Amino acid sequence: MEYIIVPAAAFIASVLSFYSGFGLGTLLMPVLALFFPLPVAIAATAAVHGSNNLFKIMMVGIKADRDLVLKFGLPAIAAAFAGAVALHVFTAVSGGASFSYVLLGKTAVITPLKFLLALLMLGFAAVDIHPALKGMKFDRRYLPLGGLLSGFFGGLSGHQGALRSAFLVKTDVTPEAFVATNAAIGFMVDLARMLIYAYTIFALGDAGGMEGFPAGIAGVAVIASVAGVLIGLKFLHKATISVIQSLTAAMLAAIAVFLGTGLI
Repeated sequence: MEYIIVPAAAFIASVLSFYSGFGLGTLLMPVLALFFPLPVAIAATAAVHGSNNLFKIMMVGIKADRDLVLKFGLPAIAAAFAGAVALHVFTAVSGGASFSYVLLGKTAVITPLKFLLALLMLGFAAVDIHPALKGMKFDRRYLPLGGLLSGFFGGLSGHQGALRSAFLVKTDVTPEAFVATNAAIGFMVDLARMLIYAYTIFALGDAGGMEGFPAGIAGVAVIASVAGVLIGLKFLHKATISVIQSLTAAMLAAIAVFLGTGLI
């Protein structure tokens, strides 16, 4: 069953995330977690996510805005480590506080961190939708600050792509440059975390070590995600930054609702 459900989820998420710049990991990881231990699901998601971004770079990487990649991406990677440390501190301070309820047989868990991030995402979505703010652009001198915020919250919660897209869509870029730049920065982050996952799973033996890693499932998911990129690429020339902005806002709002209600 997992050989059908996981690739299907990877394909759908890949098509959606091609334009929005985020969502593949957010949508795919919970699906993988239905079949595998969480550490393995996270590592497998990273492998699919990294391969997806690498393929995007191969297809449209030449369109990437180098200024955005360097000034936004490098601070994001550095801040991600600080966010990871903050997660440890936040967890210790909050004492694992959470609220849970059961919906349709599934236990939903709401934590202070999830709720905080959901509010942040809703705020970005409102900026993209509100008529008076929709046309607002960010000055490029604030790129490092945007990278720091995106990276920090990425390390804190793993939702770096959503905040990155919310910021980059407000810079003066073409749809092609938006997709390519997002892919380049995302791959930089993926490469860093995959190195860590490789060490903890294969060297330290977390979640069953190499034998516990679902290489077959990850492989077919990668193929499905690549197919999603090809579909997205076919229609990229028809997309406008306004359409991408609207899609980004819709996905931000949807993920914020699911995150804030504890469903992801």
